[in-house]
Amino acid sequence: DGVEDGHARPMTAQIEGDSGGPIWFFTSKDNALIAMLGQGRRVIGAFSSKGHDLFASISGSLREDTDPAMVDRLWNPYVAAWYEGGKTDPNLALLRLDADHAQIWLNESSLLAGIKVLLGVDPKKDYQDKVADVPLR
Repeated sequence: DGVEDGHARPMTAQIEGDSGGPIWFFTSKDNALIAMLGQGRRVIGAFSSKGHDLFASISGSLREDTDPAMVDRLWNPYVAAWYEGGKTDPNLALLRLDADHAQIWLNESSLLAGIKVLLGVDPKKDYQDKVADVPLR
């Protein structure tokens, strides 16, 4: 399942509001990631916007959260489709990522970037202006 070799896996992230709280992921108890976590591990998550104009690398501590109230708050039809037993499915697991650092990149279209190069804009300088290191705690 990729745990030993650091293999990344696609997962759907959920957040509550804009308060800067944890990032949540539903998964299955039989996922090797659950066994590896124990009381929590340092992880890095990669995110991209739907339009691929924003990318982020977010690091923090990941652990399993067993609070049924949190499952209730985050539950939606997309999550329900994966768990035949609903919110109490014995294979359901909820992961909590407490992020402490992010690196964020803004990506312009290649056409716009090409025009800027033709106009003499230094692509290295322009790139540096589109990257931010953000401490989250």
